[in-house]
Amino acid sequence: MNFEEFKEIVVSHAKSNSQDAFTENRKDIRVKKEKTVVKNLERIFEATLKIGNEKGFHAMSMRDLSEETGLSMGALYAYFKSKENLLVMLQRNGRDSFQQILEQSVTEEAGPLENLKIVIKTHLFMSEAMLPRFYFTYMEGKNLNKDEKKIAVEHEMTSDGIFTDILKQGEKLQVFKPHNHELTTAVIKAMLNDWYLKRWKYAKLNVSVDEYAEYLLRVVEGFCLAQPQP
Repeated sequence: MNFEEFKEIVVSHAKSNSQDAFTENRKDIRVKKEKTVVKNLERIFEATLKIGNEKGFHAMSMRDLSEETGLSMGALYAYFKSKENLLVMLQRNGRDSFQQILEQSVTEEAGPLENLKIVIKTHLFMSEAMLPRFYFTYMEGKNLNKDEKKIAVEHEMTSDGIFTDILKQGEKLQVFKPHNHELTTAVIKAMLNDWYLKRWKYAKLNVSVDEYAEYLLRVVEGFCLAQPQP
């Protein structure tokens, strides 16, 4: 699987993001026409990501959001109660979408090595295809309230658990060497996060996301595999 093939998965999945946000927040949204809500939530999310990544969510005013979406400030408040509520909606929606795609990528039919390759590529390709959302989620996590920060940490631990479980299974099957698999996961995730947090560096090196994926896989295989691959 290369990045171009993966983008089709993200595009098809993205269509349900705003639908999921509507379903989860239905009781707080005052607009009743579902098609209108889904369409406008998509506009609101995209505008928030754009403005937030340019000047910071805290500095974004409702007037900024109104001008970017073409919706009046009164209309915007029909979709969320406050800026904090909008931030929570956007962060939850992004985390849930990421978690769903990552979990669905793992299959019982694939062995530990293949599943490890799949989740690494899935994580990396998602961060490339959804770069504004990933960057926003990382940068604005500090502005979440205490309860939402706790939920974000739980999501992170669940994501880490997918990698760690694959590594532990691989050790049992003698595919991977015995290691501290939690620490190995932390290092792999750090290398994955470096791609979207320092895109300027890899652009300067003229490294594509597919090249980064293959290089990262060779590094991880060299460290984890019990027997070198031919």
